[in-house]
Amino acid sequence: MTDELSLAPGDTTLTASGIARLANVGRAAVSNWRRRYADFPTPVGGSPASPLFDARAVEQWLRRHGRLHQASTEELAWRHIESHQPAAQISDLLGIAGAHLLARADQLTRSDQPEAADDGLPTPKQLISRLCALDPELATMVSALLPKQWTAQLSALLGTLDQLATEQDAETAFEYLHSRYVSSAQSLSGLAGTPDPVAEVMLTLAGTGARTFDFASGTGSILRMAADQAVQAGRVTRCHAQEINPQYALLTLLRLWFVHLRARRVGLDAEPPVVHVGDSLLADALPDLRADVVVANFPFGIHDWGHDRLAYDPRWVYGLPPRTEPELAWVQHALAHLAPGATAVVLMPPAAASRPAGRRIRAELIRRGTLRAVIALPAGLMPPSGVGLQVWVLGQPDPQQPHTGDLLVVDTTAAPADRPLAGVVGDAWRAYRSDNYQELPGVHRTVPAIEVLDDQVDLTPQRHLPQAHDLTVDPAQVIARIKDFDQLLDQLRHVLPAVQQVQDAPLRDAPQADIADLVRSGSISVQRALSRGSRATGASADTAVLTGSDILSGGPASGRTTRAADDEPGPRVRPGDILVPVIGNKISARVATPEQVGAELGPGAQLIRVDPTRFDPWFVAGVISRTDNARIAGRSSIIASGTLRIDVKRLTIPVLPLTQQQAYGQAFRQLVEFRTILDRAASTGAVLARDISDGLTMGSLGLSS
Repeated sequence: MTDELSLAPGDTTLTASGIARLANVGRAAVSNWRRRYADFPTPVGGSPASPLFDARAVEQWLRRHGRLHQASTEELAWRHIESHQPAAQISDLLGIAGAHLLARADQLTRSDQPEAADDGLPTPKQLISRLCALDPELATMVSALLPKQWTAQLSALLGTLDQLATEQDAETAFEYLHSRYVSSAQSLSGLAGTPDPVAEVMLTLAGTGARTFDFASGTGSILRMAADQAVQAGRVTRCHAQEINPQYALLTLLRLWFVHLRARRVGLDAEPPVVHVGDSLLADALPDLRADVVVANFPFGIHDWGHDRLAYDPRWVYGLPPRTEPELAWVQHALAHLAPGATAVVLMPPAAASRPAGRRIRAELIRRGTLRAVIALPAGLMPPSGVGLQVWVLGQPDPQQPHTGDLLVVDTTAAPADRPLAGVVGDAWRAYRSDNYQELPGVHRTVPAIEVLDDQVDLTPQRHLPQAHDLTVDPAQVIARIKDFDQLLDQLRHVLPAVQQVQDAPLRDAPQADIADLVRSGSISVQRALSRGSRATGASADTAVLTGSDILSGGPASGRTTRAADDEPGPRVRPGDILVPVIGNKISARVATPEQVGAELGPGAQLIRVDPTRFDPWFVAGVISRTDNARIAGRSSIIASGTLRIDVKRLTIPVLPLTQQQAYGQAFRQLVEFRTILDRAASTGAVLARDISDGLTMGSLGLSS
């Protein structure tokens, strides 16, 4: 269902940003309308720098000019949340929306009559009363957010949610709103949830149990997947969580309650979820809990984690974590909550496997057979996008089942690209736990404890996984590769475009055009991956997904996603599309290669699609990548030291006739080819130098006279 994005009853005035949201355009478009159209409503207040407009007059003008945005009901609901002021309260508004949808879903579960939930908008007091019947703790958390009476904005939002709940189930609706919130929160507050592929890997390793615990739950992504998997398998698991952020804790509890209601509807006798607010290290809310499964994606690099206050804490069975090793404090916290024979799976920064300060604790984890596996994940799965995180699998030693002491190491980056990540890790873990383990060279092997317990106790998987070509050096192949390398260098010398010094060049004085204006004119479009909530039912299809790393490498789509059959497909790459990573330390625009055409855009990728009768794709890609555009992006989009969140609509390109664009485009294309060959020469040369050195050392190669 679609409808025009209409105003909340209480909106009497609008800022330029509010008008832009109604029309689904940028603020620059609103400024342009004010200049171009004499009948555009005049300001009724505010200041010259931030004028206010009569909301109804603006809505009528947009409708009259055909610019009022058509949106689905779920999009309307999100827009109500997104446009809430102050923006810092968006988390609270999402919590209220979830509470309303949950209470409505509970009514339907209890009465089994759809009309039972259509008895009008409940008052805040009635909503709290309904939540109290579900979970008093949940009711207490929500009551702190509610006004005594609904405001006009809240009434409009809740009314839209009621409409949405008649079109799809409440759980799906809330998961959609949550996915939109996470996407927006990543840019506003740094929230980075655990992506589904990573959560799936962690739960594949953790297994199942009656009690599942996440002591740094965020908004509950891992726990919700665990609960959802249990329901779909006809099992039950009681979810326990602790989260330091009260808003995130509420979202975790709401998401788990939706799954819990679903479990009740299918006849499973499950206990309700439990979520506590607080710092897990400094104020453990569940000190006596011994869970069957512990999973966590905790924050890395916290400096003030409580080292001085927790010096004599009984959790430090494997040694007092150094001040600079908070991750090893989290690891021991996870172990303190494990039942005998149970499994903990935690996400770790790769540096934690080798930092000198943590050597003694790592050694103790190995000696006692507590650390079972270290899995290296590919970079780009989640922030920080340029770092490949690790998964550590730990078990509480069981006296009845002595462990062999071998450590499983897995390098998923060396596995075949067409294998799902969870499949690679799951196969290695199942083989490791079986009686007939066989290693897969370069991908996984078991390392005897004595081999790890050296001066460094470096647990990095790649350190213990020699590739097949590391073991032997074929002299004939090395000599053949030297000849190939010479040809590569010769090709490198001739691929650069021919240039010369000139006094005047067309690009120097060419007028500049904002990409945002070109988008509005229809000559350029910008697309990103769709945000969608999780779906529990329906057929699914496996789809190739293009990542930011694929754009930089020029390789085929390496990501995979499983999309429900009734999900709207995301944007697909077409020939001539210009691909740009969403995050990077510079702007790197590349024209899609033939191998990338047809892939679906992933969360870290965006594309620019141009009208080929007006723009040459290689020219646009080249000028977008120029250095001063990176400075423009950096002025407002820095998300970390040296890292930019790139919004291509903020950038500009020079305007030239198409024939001149094509001439420059050919030069930019040659430069991309030059960089590609240069990178290949660098990597090939490094491998060649290593193989020659190994061949000389092993005696399979000799010096020519």
